[in-house]
Amino acid sequence: QVRLVESGGGLVQAGGSLRLSCAASDTTSSNYHMGWFRQAPGKEREFVAAVTWKGSTTYYSDSVKGRFTVSRGRGINTVTLQMTNLEPEDTAVYYCAAGAVVPDMTRNDEYDYWGQGTQVTVSS
Repeated sequence: QVRLVESGGGLVQAGGSLRLSCAASDTTSSNYHMGWFRQAPGKEREFVAAVTWKGSTTYYSDSVKGRFTVSRGRGINTVTLQMTNLEPEDTAVYYCAAGAVVPDMTRNDEYDYWGQGTQVTVSS
């Protein structure tokens, strides 16, 4: 079983920035595609961004495109999400996900492993 641990959430004012990080416990295999999803109160979990295991291809939801940047971290099976120009609508619990075979990286049911989530709150 692979554990994912997120860090970097917090409270920020609208227009501010935050950086989320996620690390997987499996450091022997580097072929996990990794993504970020978020879930606001009363809403379904939604796709935010994802990056392939090589880091060569990234995906973004329309709502964050141009404001968020996803990238592979320095360590094996790590991923970061740089969030800028944050809006109150970005308030949610952000989850890191990883999978070895993920045909559609925007679908949450295609990832194998999930983190516990980290809260991001953007005040207006």
